[in-house]
Amino acid sequence: MLIRKLVVLSGFTFSLLCSAAQAERTSYPLTIENCGQEVTFEKAPERTVALGQNSAEILLLLGLEDRMAATAFWPNSVLPELASANNTVEMLTVEFPTLESVLAQQPDFVPAMLVTLMGPDSKVAKRDDFETLGIPTYLSPSACSTAADIKDAYGSRDELWSMDLLYKEIEDMARIFDVAERGDALIADFKAREAALRDEFAGRDNLTFLFWFSSPSPADDAYLGGGNGPSGYIADLLGGSNAVKTEAEWPSLGWEGIMAANPTVFVAAQVDRNRWDLDKANNKIAYLTSDPAISQMEAVQAGRIAVMSGAAMNPSIRTLYGAEQLAEQLRSYDLP
Repeated sequence: MLIRKLVVLSGFTFSLLCSAAQAERTSYPLTIENCGQEVTFEKAPERTVALGQNSAEILLLLGLEDRMAATAFWPNSVLPELASANNTVEMLTVEFPTLESVLAQQPDFVPAMLVTLMGPDSKVAKRDDFETLGIPTYLSPSACSTAADIKDAYGSRDELWSMDLLYKEIEDMARIFDVAERGDALIADFKAREAALRDEFAGRDNLTFLFWFSSPSPADDAYLGGGNGPSGYIADLLGGSNAVKTEAEWPSLGWEGIMAANPTVFVAAQVDRNRWDLDKANNKIAYLTSDPAISQMEAVQAGRIAVMSGAAMNPSIRTLYGAEQLAEQLRSYDLP
């Protein structure tokens, strides 16, 4: 068995080396299509301000911290393996930054992960704000793949989100910075991990998951992961489905509706931003297990309350990490 594992690992390493050897160098000026717009780069950026945790962590995973001037909007702490690199980059705020604070960094590139950070109705910035100054921008393909919805600032999806949108983003970032071989290796690693989870949990389509991101208070509606968003993708990857059947990316639902959904597994998000008390997973669990009505739900009674990083519920590289985090807990549950 050990020999077989070494052979497989050697083959995987060889494939990454071949991919790196075949990766083409970027030729500048580079023009790419992004969310219906053409963006031109005269050279590889040197002072990037990444708006959103996903935009920042992709660049860090590609080893580009020396090309980053600052970051903003972090629902969760950075991945532990990226902490050292991230410490060399200024963090403007864990919340929404101001346009003035971004421009003060004299950026030569501004990628963003959400339309609320850089979209037509964003209170932070619009793409035009940067383009009039000659600063190239990039919006995550996951963000611009949603349909506009006046009821939800984040839009809605009529089909399930997939990692393909993320792979496109990684590929684009690698081309922009002329590190295509690093992008190829990162995508290959993610695809292998994704396939391993899907194989392990295949055939468990009776499972339903409810993903609770946060709430201002127990009396308020809960903000949940929508049916076709990254939470729905995680549920599908782990052989089940999202108990919340909505197209909205971030629906809110009252507790009567949540009890009616009756999920097999409750997923309590851990959000590190310190905006509300119920950002914390422990506070969510305390509420679920102490409320007279909610504590009687099957998932709560059976102890099937899993904890997952809130960042995984955004379309991001953290979505796969969240699926792995959830899978580890599922292995110990007595599932129906």
